[in-house]
Amino acid sequence: MAKELDEGDPAPHFTLPTDGGARADLADFAGKPVVLYFYPKDDTSGCTAEAIAFSGLKPEFDAAGAAVIGVSPDSAASHDKFKAKHALSVALAADPERSAIEAYGVWKEKSMYGRKYFGVERSTFLIGRDGRIAKIWRKVKVPKHAEDVLKAVRAL
Repeated sequence: MAKELDEGDPAPHFTLPTDGGARADLADFAGKPVVLYFYPKDDTSGCTAEAIAFSGLKPEFDAAGAAVIGVSPDSAASHDKFKAKHALSVALAADPERSAIEAYGVWKEKSMYGRKYFGVERSTFLIGRDGRIAKIWRKVKVPKHAEDVLKAVRAL
């Protein structure tokens, strides 16, 4: 188990397939801020609301020079359907092997209705232009989260 990441740590490198047959490689974003948000599952209520919120603010993130990438254990094909269904504009990276999910320490034991299981803890990492983690949000509550992240990007 990797140590929990802290603000100021170098962002773990990742290369993941994305929707539309593309790929997201952290190295491709050198010199620009990256919003990396981890979410549990495509097309569930909280994840859909979060993706719609980030997509709605994509022009503002673009204007601030930041890339926004959502990551879940779903497949790229699942991401394609999710994006089409909700007209999402942010990149969605597939991490079924959980390489980035585990590198960023967001694969956690969770509990629902008394049952324990492992899953993605909704978390967002803002990676600065220097490749270091500028800000971390853990156990994210979706309402107003995308706006909070945008404010942090603008403050970089």
